Amino acid sequence: MDRGERFYRRACNSEDLLCYEVRYKETDLFCCTKVDLKELIKERILYYRNQIEEYIRTNPEFEYSLRPVEYDVLAPPIVKRMMQCSERIGVGPMATVAGAIAEHIGMDIGGLSDELIIENGGDIYLKTKKERFVLLYANDSPLSQKIALRIKPKDHPYGICTSSGTFGHSLSFGKADAVCVLAKSATFSDGLATHLGNLVKNKDSIPYAIEEARKFDEVIGVVIILGKYMGVWGDVELVKV
Repeated sequence: MDRGERFYRRACNSEDLLCYEVRYKETDLFCCTKVDLKELIKERILYYRNQIEEYIRTNPEFEYSLRPVEYDVLAPPIVKRMMQCSERIGVGPMATVAGAIAEHIGMDIGGLSDELIIENGGDIYLKTKKERFVLLYANDSPLSQKIALRIKPKDHPYGICTSSGTFGHSLSFGKADAVCVLAKSATFSDGLATHLGNLVKNKDSIPYAIEEARKFDEVIGVVIILGKYMGVWGDVELVKV
């Protein structure tokens, strides 16, 4: 998906924050913060990309494996976190990379902005003191951009990540138009969205994917959309747009 197609960047209401894009190579973040932190965020993108790229250089399996890889106590912290989440979920570690970068950057700048949104390829790390809404995009589904998640302020950040088998560049073996996972960690949410998306082959597999999501304590809620069908579970409130 090229930058011109990043329509989902209007998907989270943020009129009270300063919003801007930060880009480096394939990483293209949309950031909303109380103050301009663009230069710091770009520095952190380079920092985390260099860690991941250098680890891949000496451990190429980390990039290509579709299954968890062996945990490495000597790996950089962001790589360890990706390994831990992928091991719990049962996916390859790179299935968590977009959420991991968004989450780690969000944690790094959290002391400088008490409210923030870091979006990386549609995967969001969000910390808020006010109610916000996240619009759900589901490709050609009649439900696409017709409903939004109501996000309530909490004392913890949110990871809001989406996987699709019908649009975008991420690898999916399923047919869902959108699998959106709301959790306390964007790294975990990203990996689980991929896993659940792989399970959704048709409308009858939506309940099975939801039961799979229920196994994980980190999950706050899940929304699955396939055509005109939708499955919802957890502490999720949907509103019509």
